[in-house]
Amino acid sequence: MRKNRKWEYDDVMAKRKAPGSTGKGKFYRIELRPKGQFSSFRVQDVGKKGGLERLAGHRASGSWDTVSWLISKDKAEVVNGHLNIAGTKDKSILKQIKGPIVHVKGDIFRAHPRNVPEAKKPTTAMRRAQKANIKKAQAARRKK
Repeated sequence: MRKNRKWEYDDVMAKRKAPGSTGKGKFYRIELRPKGQFSSFRVQDVGKKGGLERLAGHRASGSWDTVSWLISKDKAEVVNGHLNIAGTKDKSILKQIKGPIVHVKGDIFRAHPRNVPEAKKPTTAMRRAQKANIKKAQAARRKK
């Protein structure tokens, strides 16, 4: 009599954890964009080997963008749920990140990309600045 192989397979697969969720990996992952926006991925080593890696995603439109950053645990530490990056060269990625880097689970953190898609412009901050500039110009004309 044969064993039920499907039952064994399901039992083994149920024990597998998602990557990064356990906190036992070598890297911290900072997610910038949802992976559902991309069709394929490529990892690029930035700087010296093993310290900082960029996960680039290829969109269906043909454009490439940063999906997430992978930072070695040797170069960063977690303090009160926020990721602090130690090296000055490694901090260069912070120029591409807007706002705080917030802990999600395990080795996974979430942040927002600095650049805003053209479809979402003008942002509320841009509109506010435009109104302020118009008021300044109108006030300057009235003084004449």
